Amino acid sequence: MIKKILLTLLLLLIIAGGAFYFINSKDNYDASKYAATATMSEGESIDFTLPDQFDKAHTLSSDTKTLIFTFAKPTSHIVRDFLQTQADDYLSSRNAFYVADISPMPTVIRNAFAMPDLKKSNYPVILIYDGAIAAKFRDDAQKDAIMIVSLENKKITSIKFIDDAEALKALLK
Repeated sequence: MIKKILLTLLLLLIIAGGAFYFINSKDNYDASKYAATATMSEGESIDFTLPDQFDKAHTLSSDTKTLIFTFAKPTSHIVRDFLQTQADDYLSSRNAFYVADISPMPTVIRNAFAMPDLKKSNYPVILIYDGAIAAKFRDDAQKDAIMIVSLENKKITSIKFIDDAEALKALLK
């Protein structure tokens, strides 16, 4: 009797796991709608159209002054924790965007856990789903740091790498 109950529970667990995987494994990202151009060095131009966590497209404008990039989970959590303590208009009042690379994340993990968490944010998080786009921005030697890019009319005026919220706050005065 116990053997039948255990086998039934195991079968239900396998079915539930398969259903969970099936529901969350569909990738809704449409690469044809998004693009980026960048040579990440001072004096060079940068441009992109990328989605946020609600699938709203964001295009870099000549008014944008600061880009905050994260390419690793620990640094994205530092930025997220910092921004959650700020006013809803913190980024927009500074003409800034927060851009997070989620391209290495498996689709199931992204859809089941990361996206619901991102949708709770009171600010837009511009997402990089495509590894080829991420490579245009990422400095592999500094991929575990928060990258702060200062802009003037879509031209890079400086690139700084930091690793804590205090440095982030100081750069975003």
